[in-house]
Amino acid sequence: MAGGFSTPKKDKAVKVSSGQPVKAGQILIRGLSTYKAGQNVKGLNTMFALRPGKVYFSRKKTSHGKFRTFVNVLAQALPAKK
Repeated sequence: MAGGFSTPKKDKAVKVSSGQPVKAGQILIRGLSTYKAGQNVKGLNTMFALRPGKVYFSRKKTSHGKFRTFVNVLAQALPAKK
């Protein structure tokens, strides 16, 4: 650390916005536990896409009355083989 001071990590953030296209395996969120994995997304603090598609966020109310934000990937249709 520069000068002996502890500095916070700068890589903890949401890496993609809603509506952006992503590839399979691409990191969506790193180091944040406030988001939960939804459809076609896996991981706890570092979430990544399982399929290529577009990212969207959704909010749902739990049985305990709290709202959770889920990160989802709407999978794109695979091209038909000839």
